[in-house]
Amino acid sequence: MNYLLIFQNVGPTEIIILALVVLLLFGGKKIPELMKGIGKGVKNFKEGVKGIEDEVKIDDTISK
Repeated sequence: MNYLLIFQNVGPTEIIILALVVLLLFGGKKIPELMKGIGKGVKNFKEGVKGIEDEVKIDDTISK
């Protein structure tokens, strides 16, 4: 949990600087592709978590 302390003091200036660095590294055309890939990854992760939660609920109702 100590790694979260790194992001504790990130303000708007740092976020703007990070966004500019990402823009310079990847270019304007690649950023939408990157965001689309990240979105798909998050969606798959959420579906996986929901599937596990459903399995746990089914197991919980069976054991009662």
